[in-house]
Amino acid sequence: MTPDLSRLRNGMCPCLSGEHYEECCGRFHRGDAEAPTAGQLMRSRYAAFVVLDAGYLLRTWHASTRPASLDLDPDTEWRRLDILATSSGGPLDDKGTVEFAAHFRADGQRGIQREISRFVREAKRWYYLDGEVQ
Repeated sequence: MTPDLSRLRNGMCPCLSGEHYEECCGRFHRGDAEAPTAGQLMRSRYAAFVVLDAGYLLRTWHASTRPASLDLDPDTEWRRLDILATSSGGPLDDKGTVEFAAHFRADGQRGIQREISRFVREAKRWYYLDGEVQ
């Protein structure tokens, strides 16, 4: 399934980098580049939720914990991502954690998903391993 770019605001990347989607997380979603850090992978995965790119989410999910399929709810509107803390996860690390708060609107209600996500790096690629919902 191709990303639904109509969900973007003014073509800007939903990860709040201040860049246009195509030059930011879009390049990861297309496979033109790999996220260099766990934090960037977290941001690109959030952006994938925004544009309903389940394929990217599955490709960046570690094989040991990845579900067989992923159904994204098009009625959930992801509004903002706040990175609260990171630990390791740099270009030379093999693991890292990212604590985040993702703000959304669903069924007319506002909500926040808080999680501490764990990432691992294998063969120079970062993968989401799992997360602890807060």
